Amino acid sequence: MESHKGVTLLDFWVSPFGQRARIAMAEKGIEFEYKEENLAQKSELLLKMNPVHKKIPVLVHDGKPVCESLIIVQYIEEAWPEKTPLLPSDPYQRAQARFWADFVDKKVYDCGTRLWKTKGEEKEAAKKEFIEILQILESELGDRKYFGGETFGYVDVAFVPFTAWFHSYETEAGFSVEESAPKISTWAKRCGERESVKKHLYEKEKVYEFVCMLKKRLGIE
Repeated sequence: MESHKGVTLLDFWVSPFGQRARIAMAEKGIEFEYKEENLAQKSELLLKMNPVHKKIPVLVHDGKPVCESLIIVQYIEEAWPEKTPLLPSDPYQRAQARFWADFVDKKVYDCGTRLWKTKGEEKEAAKKEFIEILQILESELGDRKYFGGETFGYVDVAFVPFTAWFHSYETEAGFSVEESAPKISTWAKRCGERESVKKHLYEKEKVYEFVCMLKKRLGIE
């Protein structure tokens, strides 16, 4: 990996949003300093670098902060354009990639969280919605290797961190991603073989332990 001075990521280990930035930089071979944040007691640096939302992830490049995960990934793409492109060169294809990454951003995390936070009819409704989301994404993926075709790219980076949460979603809501959206399941396994993904995603059991800890903290039985 090539060394790049002044690249720091303020992040939290299990955050799928921070993992987007980590995977994008790994794909491009960009070395960076990782700073783990305590979200219960946020650092002065985080509050200074993201005074509006006060959230991770924040990419700090030569002292300048970039916030919000998809904006960070786009920044990484534009700041190091000569390295392993994540977005296609065609303007229409770029727009389509941004559309689907935005779809993932607006749908997957919120609905996935409701799978373990809710009960009864609300949980059943969330499960139905989540399966529909997966099937919409499966339809877009089709028979391609990755969302961008033969090349791992922007939409894959946006979506793949959530695959580490699939086991938690399945366990909590009682369904199977493989049965509901087999092509997404195959895609997830393929992505999981990439070094950039293997290095920055955690084992499904470790993620589920974190979910159980959150449930206990929030008093959810």
